[in-house]
Amino acid sequence: MDNNQSSEKNGQNPNSKAANPNRRPNPHRTNSSESQAQNPNRKPNRNKNTNTGQKQDGGNQQGQPNQNKKSGNQNRRSDNRKPNSHHKKNPSKSTGNRGGGHKSGGKRRKNEPTNVSDEMKRSITANKEVQEARLNPWRQIDINTGGKVRFTPLGGLGEIGGNIAVLETETTAIVIDVGMSFPDESMHGVDILVPDFSYLQVIKDKIKAIIITHAHEDHIGAVPYLFKTMKFPIYGTPLALAMIENKFNEHGLKKDTSYFNFITKRQQYEIGDLKIEWMHMTHSIIDACSLAIETPAGTLIHTGDFKIDHTPIDGYTADLHRYAHYGAKGVLCLFSDSTNSYKPGFTKSEAVVGNTFDTLYMLAKGRLLMSTFSSNVHRIYQAMERAIKHNRKICVIGRSMERNIEVTRALGYVDIPDKHFIEPHEVNKYADNEVMIVTTGSQGEDMAALFRMATNEHRHIKLKPTDTIIISAKAIPGNEASVSKMMNHIVKTGATVRYQDFADIHVSGHAAQEEQKLILRLVQPKFFLPVHGEYNHIAQHAKTAVKCGVNERNILLMSDGDQVEITPKYLKKVKTVKTGKIFIDNQNNKEIQDDVIIDRQKLASDGIVNIIVQISEQTHKMVGKPIVMTHGLVPDREDKKFSDEVTHLVETFLLTAKPEQVLTSKIAENEIRLIVRKHVIRIKKLYPIIIPTIFYI
Repeated sequence: MDNNQSSEKNGQNPNSKAANPNRRPNPHRTNSSESQAQNPNRKPNRNKNTNTGQKQDGGNQQGQPNQNKKSGNQNRRSDNRKPNSHHKKNPSKSTGNRGGGHKSGGKRRKNEPTNVSDEMKRSITANKEVQEARLNPWRQIDINTGGKVRFTPLGGLGEIGGNIAVLETETTAIVIDVGMSFPDESMHGVDILVPDFSYLQVIKDKIKAIIITHAHEDHIGAVPYLFKTMKFPIYGTPLALAMIENKFNEHGLKKDTSYFNFITKRQQYEIGDLKIEWMHMTHSIIDACSLAIETPAGTLIHTGDFKIDHTPIDGYTADLHRYAHYGAKGVLCLFSDSTNSYKPGFTKSEAVVGNTFDTLYMLAKGRLLMSTFSSNVHRIYQAMERAIKHNRKICVIGRSMERNIEVTRALGYVDIPDKHFIEPHEVNKYADNEVMIVTTGSQGEDMAALFRMATNEHRHIKLKPTDTIIISAKAIPGNEASVSKMMNHIVKTGATVRYQDFADIHVSGHAAQEEQKLILRLVQPKFFLPVHGEYNHIAQHAKTAVKCGVNERNILLMSDGDQVEITPKYLKKVKTVKTGKIFIDNQNNKEIQDDVIIDRQKLASDGIVNIIVQISEQTHKMVGKPIVMTHGLVPDREDKKFSDEVTHLVETFLLTAKPEQVLTSKIAENEIRLIVRKHVIRIKKLYPIIIPTIFYI
C-alpha cells in the first residue's frame, strides 16, 4: 500500500498543511505540483478553500466518484477532531492560511481582493515621496551652484590627538583647531608634539581665522607655537579662549589676546565667504561645540569631539535641535568624531561618576587623593562637591589643575566658596579623614604631582598606607606603561588605589555607536567623512554610516595630508600635502630638531664610540695609542678587547692609506669612521654613532 492509499484509509488529507500546522511534513509525500507532473491528463484544482470547515458550492458529497474520496474522508475526520488552538474559532471569518488552507470538496475559494482605490494609491505614492524626501534632505541642495570646498586634515587622523584641519574655498580658508599630541617612548626628551605648519605657510594669505571647537589640549595645545610664526583671528567660547590666554602668557604672547573673538552659540559669524555657527555639544569638558558651516557648495556639519549626555552636570544638553534644523534644510557633508566607533550602545553620562565617588568616599578612612584630566571640570567639580558633603577640605595640587580650576571659578562654571579650599602646606594641620586632594598625574607623567608623591619626591605630600588614591581617567594610547609604572610606586607605599576596580570610576567623553547613529540620522548628509581617530576607527565609523543610509560611494577614509574636494556633485581626493610633527621640549618651550631625535634614538638603541687619534704630520703614522671609549655598545669587561681591535684597524689604515685619504683631519676622520662602522656591524650587528677625532702633531 502506498502513502496516498494509507492516508485515505486513515481518513486524512496528505496534502493539507492547514489541518495541523504543527505537524512536520512527510518527506516521502508528493505535493500537488509533483502529482500534476506525474499525471499530465489530470486537471489541476484551481479553487482554493479559505474556509476550513465549510463545504463549497459544487463540492463533492459522500458517495461521489472515488477521485474525491480523500476530501470527503477529510471532512468527516474534521467533524470528530478536537478544535485546534491554531485555527480561528469562527471559520466563517477565516481569511485562509498561508499554506493554502484545508481542501473541502476538492475546490478552493480565492481570497477576496482588497479594493485598492485610486485615492488610496495616490496616498501611498505621496507618503512614499515624503519618506524619500525626509530620508534624503540633501536632495534640496542646488547641484548647479558651481561651488566647491576643500578639506585637509593636518593632524588627528591615524592618531589620537593633534587635531588640526583646514577648510578652504577659492578665496577663504579657516583652520579648525590647533592641537598637540603626546610622543611615544622612542622620542627621548620630547614632551609634546605639535603639527607641521608648512601647508599653512603656503595658504597663509587665504586664512581668515582659527576656529576652536573646545578647550582640550589636543585641540588648542599647539596654538602658541603657531602664533610664533603666523597670527590669525581666533574664534571660540570664553572658556576655550581663556585657556589659550594662559598659554600665551607662558609663551610671552600676552599681547596676542587682541586676536580673540568670543562667540555666542546659535549665532552665525561671517568669515570670508563662509557663515559659521557654534552649536552646543556635550563632551568631557565645559563649552564643547559642533560647527555648522555654510559654504558656496552647501552646508557642512563638523561635530568636534562629542557624546550625547542627556543628564550633563551643568544641565546644558547637546543642541540636537540645531542638528535637526540643518539636517532638514539639507547637509552636503558631515565630519564626525570616530574615537569610540567600536563601542556598541551609548556612552554613560558623566553623572554616574559622581555616584561612584559617593561609594569611594564612604569607604575611605584616611586622606583621599583624586587625579583626572585637568580639563575635565565636571569630573573635578563632582569630586569637590562630594568632599564638601563628607566634611573634607579641598587641596588642589598641580600647575595645570590649579590654573584650570581658577579659570572656571572666575568664569562662574564652578561655584565653590573659598572657605572649602586649603593650601598644600596646610594639609598636615587637618586630620586625614578631613582632607581631599585634587591633583594632576593621571597619565603617569614623571614630573606630575601624583608621580612625585608616589616616589616620595613631593615637597608637601608623602603617601601613607591609609591614603586612598582615585585615578578617574583612562590611559591615553601610548601612556599605558607610564600609568602602570606609577601604579607600582603607589602600591609600594601601601596606599589603596582605585583605578579600574569600579566600573563607573571613569566614563568616556566620546560617542559610542548609537550616538553616532543618532547624529547621522539627524543630519542625513549626502557625503560623510569620519574624522578624529586612528584609521581602523574611521573605517568602523564608515560602516555605521552605511547602515544609517549613507551611500558607500559617498564616504572617503582620509589620512593626514589628504586633500578632499567637495561639491554638490562629487567627493574626491585631489592631492596630498606635507604633514608631520614638530618635537617640543616643555622645559623651555622650544623645538627639538629632527636630527637630534634621531641621534638620541641611535644612542638609546646602538650606543656611541669615541676615538681620539694623534697622527704625525710628517710621517702620517699614529703617535702613541688611540683613546677608544664606548657607551651602550660593549660591556665594561670587553672594553680593552674592543679598544685593541680599533687600534689595530686604525694602524692598518694609516699604513696603507693613500695621501689623499689623510690630507686633512676631516678626511681622515671620515675614513676611520667608515672602517670602524663596518667592523662594529660585522661583530655586533649594530649601528652606533661613531665620533673619531684626529689631531695632527
